[in-house]
Amino acid sequence: MSEMPGIVHIRIDDRLLHGQVVGMWTNTLQATRIMIPCDRVAEDEVLRKVLRMAAPAGVKTSFISAERAARQIMEGRYEGQRVFMVCESPADILKLMDLGLPITKINVGNIGGAEGRIAVKTSLSMSPEEAKMFHEIMDRGVEVTSQMVPAEPVSHLIDFMKEKGL
Repeated sequence: MSEMPGIVHIRIDDRLLHGQVVGMWTNTLQATRIMIPCDRVAEDEVLRKVLRMAAPAGVKTSFISAERAARQIMEGRYEGQRVFMVCESPADILKLMDLGLPITKINVGNIGGAEGRIAVKTSLSMSPEEAKMFHEIMDRGVEVTSQMVPAEPVSHLIDFMKEKGL
């Protein structure tokens, strides 16, 4: 992620800020900032306030639009920081890539189950549309791993997707 100064890890987790992100990932990554580049969150003042309360003490937060995030990252605004980017879905990743971010690796954590979703592994489900998005991300050369917590061995999302015929 050297082409994106300051960005140390990119994760998809539809819960955004919660115990694993706050307690485990942020500490392991020694993150100084958590960024959620999501238009939906950026536009929802109540949600931003709730998420800000969930953030660990001493860690800055950025709840900004994908466009603003991409622009600021490419301008080098986060150079010298340790930014942990948390996205809500693969659509967020594709949007950031379409805006010019040279993303090369992402980690997929939790995407909850719901009607029309296929359980790919524990705590990770996806719709057929999201499966297509993940294939597009991988086709663009991005390494997509799946790891719930830092202590869990790194595995590749495509292996789980193939097992489920996705």
